[in-house]
Amino acid sequence: MAASHWRTQELIIGKTKRGAEGREMSSSNDLREVPGGVTAAKGFRAGGVFAGIKTPGEDKYDLGILVSDTPCSVAGTFTQNSIVSPSVTLCKEVVAGGRAQAIVANSGCANTAVGEQGMIDARETAALAAEQAGIAPGDVLVASTGVIGEELPMGLIRRHIPTIELSEDGGTEFAKSIMTTDTHHKEYAVQLDVGGQNVTVGGCTKGAGMIHPNMATMLAFITTDANVEQSLLQSSLSHSVKRTFNQIDVDGDQSTNDTVALLANGASGAGELTADDVRNARRFRDALEQVCRNLAKSLARDGEGAQHLITAEVRGAHSSDDALQAARSIVSSSLVKTAVYGRDPNWGRIMMAVGATGITLDESKIAIFINDIHIVDEGKAIAFNTQSVISALGESEVKITVDLNVGAGSGEAWGSDLTEDYVVFNSAYTT
Repeated sequence: MAASHWRTQELIIGKTKRGAEGREMSSSNDLREVPGGVTAAKGFRAGGVFAGIKTPGEDKYDLGILVSDTPCSVAGTFTQNSIVSPSVTLCKEVVAGGRAQAIVANSGCANTAVGEQGMIDARETAALAAEQAGIAPGDVLVASTGVIGEELPMGLIRRHIPTIELSEDGGTEFAKSIMTTDTHHKEYAVQLDVGGQNVTVGGCTKGAGMIHPNMATMLAFITTDANVEQSLLQSSLSHSVKRTFNQIDVDGDQSTNDTVALLANGASGAGELTADDVRNARRFRDALEQVCRNLAKSLARDGEGAQHLITAEVRGAHSSDDALQAARSIVSSSLVKTAVYGRDPNWGRIMMAVGATGITLDESKIAIFINDIHIVDEGKAIAFNTQSVISALGESEVKITVDLNVGAGSGEAWGSDLTEDYVVFNSAYTT
């Protein structure tokens, strides 16, 4: 099944039930899926245009602005690559100040490995967006994605930023403006009740290649109308990124431009969330994690050339960190990826990927399942119907479950299979 045909909206925290309006709700914390993506939260507007930074095409955008009506608390996580885009450096400066009000993003040009001109262009882009939005330049985050080694085409950016129309319905245009090799835009939002007020968390993301996070590989922008203390905002984002964006893999390559930014403007009218309000702080973090997880899975599902979404669940680990590490190792393994693509029930590759992490385990206790078909127990193969496993590997979503049986830790990771199309596509990326 083509990646563009896969369903991109799904709830993945807790068991679900139907709400009064027919939307799915999480039974664990009554999260409701709502439309609108990055502008679902109150007080946010966005828009996008095609400026000519990318090659033209139907319904293409490559330059967008997201803005809050009022200043926001801001949190962020960024690439750990030693080669960093000046756009990322500028974002780090803004996030360090704890306040932001807008994001301007472009696709088609990474603004990386271009020397001092990269920062000059990033600051000018922020100033142009600030003028269009009517805010201070120092409150603007700048994000870029695309080909490394090319300067931002400032002539196009100067000409087209003033043409961006900002609206409450512009979230999808903004989500499209950050796409590179994605087959479709990616957005998601949920709502919860805090102190009698509806609070919304929504976001959008992009990424289909160069996906192997050491923070989060891609661009992701998340908004909320909750009033969140900045330190809690940052800790909630870091926690969620660790368990979601950091747990995806397409091709083992880490970008120079990774940026996840979270803006909170308090427009819901709910009281301030602080770490002392343990219950509501946890509920907000759960909502944020659900948005991040949905967006992260959509990235893995849309991997370049991908035909399968691979989910790895590791349970019974010595710790949650061990489980997360092992799950990520499974979805990152080229041999596991190719086995899934070829529908080859070669479970030894799964064992190899878990063992390569060096985590605490006992080989004689390991059990493995593929789409709930039990194929390994006590560290060795058991009788199973090979054709049944081959058929399971032919499904568009393949789940690999590993039970280490040495503790209570659990974790998940998501990846895509590795196909000939990925190799062909990336062999001629700039030509």
